[in-house]
Amino acid sequence: MKPLFTTLILFFGLGLYAQIPFVQAEQINAWRHANTDSVYVVNFWATWCTPCVEEMPDLLKLQQDFAAQKVKLILVSNDFKKHIESKLIPFVQEYHLDPYVVYMNEPTPNDWIDSVNPDWSGAIPTTWIINPKTGKETFHEGKMAYGELETLLRSVLDN
Repeated sequence: MKPLFTTLILFFGLGLYAQIPFVQAEQINAWRHANTDSVYVVNFWATWCTPCVEEMPDLLKLQQDFAAQKVKLILVSNDFKKHIESKLIPFVQEYHLDPYVVYMNEPTPNDWIDSVNPDWSGAIPTTWIINPKTGKETFHEGKMAYGELETLLRSVLDN
């Protein structure tokens, strides 16, 4: 009876949060030092950020166009925690972003933005592209069009 009760509490207590993985600041170093031949395109964004939302189709196209080269898109939500169920999850579902979105579960952004890039002001959208195999990475603060995203990605690909 106790395991069933615990399962029900977790299911109903977490609500829709369970659909979006929460990450902590340590995940930044995990991406940077991953033992993989994948290249990560990490985009920091929020549903309330108009340029972030406008950039989303180009990020998804980039993921699709470079999937064969082991490029993995990670969309790190910086939405307010109180808006996860009311805004973030409906957005993720509407645009079919389920495999790409994680939520940065840190109370103070200033505690982790320097670990991405010390020059980052904290503004979004921001895109960080990492090739853990070669150690190459690039960083861009602000909205980008597809061509700019592709150029940045190609600068860190191992070809």
